[in-house]
Amino acid sequence: MKRKLAMLLAGVMLVGSILSGCGGSEEPAATTTADGELEGDITFWHSFTQGPRLETIQKVADQFMEDNPKVNITIETFSWADFYTKWTTGLASGNVPDMSTALPSQVVEMLDAEALIPLDDVIDDIGRDRFSEAALSEGEKDGECYSVPLYSHAQVMWYRKDLLEEAGLEVPKTWDEFAEAAKALTKDGVYGCSFPCGASDMMATRFLNFYVRSAGESLLNDDLTANITSDAAIDGINFWVDIYKNCSPQDSVNYVTLDQADLYYKGKTAFDFNSGFQISGVEENSPELLDYIDCAPLPKINEDDPDYGAETSNIPIVVWQNSEHPEICKEFMKKLYEEDTYVEFLSATPVGMLPSITGISDLESYQSNPTIQKFSNAEKVISDAVGKSAALGFEHGPSVQAGLLTSQGVIETMFQQIITNGKDVEQAAQDAEDELNELFKSVQ
Repeated sequence: MKRKLAMLLAGVMLVGSILSGCGGSEEPAATTTADGELEGDITFWHSFTQGPRLETIQKVADQFMEDNPKVNITIETFSWADFYTKWTTGLASGNVPDMSTALPSQVVEMLDAEALIPLDDVIDDIGRDRFSEAALSEGEKDGECYSVPLYSHAQVMWYRKDLLEEAGLEVPKTWDEFAEAAKALTKDGVYGCSFPCGASDMMATRFLNFYVRSAGESLLNDDLTANITSDAAIDGINFWVDIYKNCSPQDSVNYVTLDQADLYYKGKTAFDFNSGFQISGVEENSPELLDYIDCAPLPKINEDDPDYGAETSNIPIVVWQNSEHPEICKEFMKKLYEEDTYVEFLSATPVGMLPSITGISDLESYQSNPTIQKFSNAEKVISDAVGKSAALGFEHGPSVQAGLLTSQGVIETMFQQIITNGKDVEQAAQDAEDELNELFKSVQ
């Protein structure tokens, strides 16, 4: 509820912050000098907190400032959860950056707050036909694009090959097979699969979405009301509660993204659901396990069900309405997509970050990366999944409701009440659905 109030307060005070950010009657500082040089200071917020990505972005910024000596770029990094709090509270006071990364669901909320500027000129300069229509549509409003996809990834099932082989088990193709294998592998200090429910993150929503999407449904109905009480959703809730009770550490009831991933990185879980970022995490924490990890498509309810994807993320960059130097932001963005720079950026987390533009994945400089070569199967599995799904909740198109679905912790709290307090599953689901629909009414 506190998050909701903060978000609504930001919306109420938005007009004032935009006017003050845009300068009102004051003229914005010049972006270029008389001889056409870029000039000015910008702030860039991003959530690339891991070393290689952070270092690569800083390297590009340093080169850009060397090429444009009258430009200064200040970079600040925040985790995705902290970033959401930072920009929603900062919007009310005008304390937002010139440019930033974002999650697709956050872009929709930013657009609803009229906090961004369109970037069609940047997209056209890079090459509009190089981006997928689906990725561009996630930041589109009234025929204009307000975000530029920087990289893509999708959620898939990660597993330990060695543990499955030792137990004489095949890679699961259905949820029943997954549950059976996860329970069988919960032994000797290893959990079959951790189920995370931390209320400050969206992980339980993500896991429930996997199951609901495998049943051909979405957590949002066609009319953008919440779908938490359908038969498929109830089955999914019961499924993950069972996994928690039989295969997961008790503390996972409070886990957020990094807590969850850290278990797999350190060889403490046999299965996990994530993108190709699992590879770099294992490499950093347990390099001896790199030969034993791989991924497969998400499980199905029945083996002969059609293939599906549950969650694709096209992580974009945006430019904020209050920026005094949008042209500097745009030129810096285009710098990131220059071929050598872009390949170097993607190579900071190979397989974890897949190209969002065509003409990159076939380059020798991209394909020669040792991790790309070693995990060619994983890259294919994830690439296939990218094309089969959308951002979580975007199955009916981008919406503010999808952003609220993942940002307010309602489903996470629902699972905590079931697991910790023994609340009846159907009652907990109904209460969560009602709470989400009340939140949705605030943006209609």
